[in-house]
Amino acid sequence: MELLKLLSASEIFAQVVSFLILLFVLRIFLWKRILKVLDDRKEKIASEFKGIEEGKLEVEKLKSDYEAKLKTIEDTAKAKIQEAINEGEEILGKMRKDAQEEGRKVIEDAKAGIKYEIAKAREDLKDEIIGLVLSAAEEVLQQKITEKEDKKVVEDFIERVDKVQ
Repeated sequence: MELLKLLSASEIFAQVVSFLILLFVLRIFLWKRILKVLDDRKEKIASEFKGIEEGKLEVEKLKSDYEAKLKTIEDTAKAKIQEAINEGEEILGKMRKDAQEEGRKVIEDAKAGIKYEIAKAREDLKDEIIGLVLSAAEEVLQQKITEKEDKKVVEDFIERVDKVQ
């Protein structure tokens, strides 16, 4: 209240009129410009928000494209890995089959070699026995043989055969 006592009615009236004139002048000359600046700023902010939203949509699209490409690459890599595994298994199976076949061939060759060596050894043994029999027969024929001497010659022959074996 004391503040009202300090001010007079004419001063208050003059200030109100001055304020209204200032408001009128501002409205005529500056109001449209201020509103235009505010509208421009509002449009700029709206366009920036729109740009941000478009950017977000673009980022989402790029992200989904990237994920799809990554998924495709992963699927391709998995398929190639599986293909390589299958190829390796085929090669392994072929190698096993070849090894088994070669093993059979080696065994067959060894068996044939053994049969040949046995046959050769039999022939050699047969030739040696024939030689011994001929030698024994020759000795028997060269000596005048009595029954006692005949037994001794045969016993000597058997001892020599035992020594050969």
